[in-house]
Amino acid sequence: MSCILKKNVCESLLGTILDIKGKSKDTVNARLDLADLKIRKELQLQHSGDSYDMPKARYTLSKSKKTQFCNFLQEAKFPDGYASNIQRCLNPDSIKWQGLKTHDCHILLQRIIPAGLRGLLDDDIYQTLAEFGKFFRELCSQKLNKDILARMKTEIPVILCKLEKIFPPAFFYVMVHLAVHLPDEAMVRGPVQFGWMYPIERHLCTLKRSVRNKARPEGSIAEAYVANEALTFCSRYMDDVETRFNRLPRNVGFSDQSAYTVDVFGHGVNLIGAFDLSYSEELDKLAWYVLHNCDQAEKYIKYVLKSIFCILHLFLNDFQISNLLIFLFLSYRMFEDELTASGVATADLERRTEQGFGSWFRNYVSILLLS
Repeated sequence: MSCILKKNVCESLLGTILDIKGKSKDTVNARLDLADLKIRKELQLQHSGDSYDMPKARYTLSKSKKTQFCNFLQEAKFPDGYASNIQRCLNPDSIKWQGLKTHDCHILLQRIIPAGLRGLLDDDIYQTLAEFGKFFRELCSQKLNKDILARMKTEIPVILCKLEKIFPPAFFYVMVHLAVHLPDEAMVRGPVQFGWMYPIERHLCTLKRSVRNKARPEGSIAEAYVANEALTFCSRYMDDVETRFNRLPRNVGFSDQSAYTVDVFGHGVNLIGAFDLSYSEELDKLAWYVLHNCDQAEKYIKYVLKSIFCILHLFLNDFQISNLLIFLFLSYRMFEDELTASGVATADLERRTEQGFGSWFRNYVSILLLS
């Protein structure tokens, strides 16, 4: 149900905000309804001589802002498998949409509309649309919490009331009001991936494309399935042929992998969105991984250790550089013994050792030098 609901709601939102003819809910009949209900006098049709004028509403974009929103969609990039090529459905010259799939509306409603309309609409309208998209984003998360669902159940009526204060009554047909029942449905069903139809629809589309002889559809599907399995198996052994297993994704984070001379960083990363610099305990794990898996760092590690033990040899006459490995091993065991004595559980011992051995060893060597 949520798949069809999101598609209908998304098309109504885009049609009304972009004022697309045939898709917008802000029509002449909708303005006449406002006069019959005696509400929103500023949006009612204004008599001007022999004709009527339709005042511009706050929830529709101007021509320049429509162009700005369309340019945002044209420049948006997504990782492979996250969304389809939404640009193919957009005609920026005439500001029209065509061929939107259900999953396209799923991505637009949850991610693109809240991000693309920032600064283009009034704050109260944008905030309400962002809350509406956040509701569907939390509803479609991989894991659901009953406390969060209970909160969403109380929030969605308020969000719909805010939308009713913004959009005309014609916008609110049965599909929009069905959003009130989605938290209850999620409590009974569980996470949404167990109930929606995206995988089924995609697989049925694949099967339909494989039918060549309409008189024998089962045979065509079986033959296409065998051919696909055979080609998939063979493509894993064809390194010099471009296949779906070795071709580059559409949006590559960098173009020259040879510039990354350190092998642990040369596998490539596809960056989507803005970056955020922060320090956490994960940084210690990253340093531990690099020091133990990077061949290029080995010579520097040996140089640093050799320098440390040369200094120790100058101050400690009974210490020999040949005992380097023994000293390092004993230090490692000493640190583990200290953690065990402090009450660290055995299951957590390896993680704590990875995080703290470097700083402990540095302090330990400093104490030896001072003594």
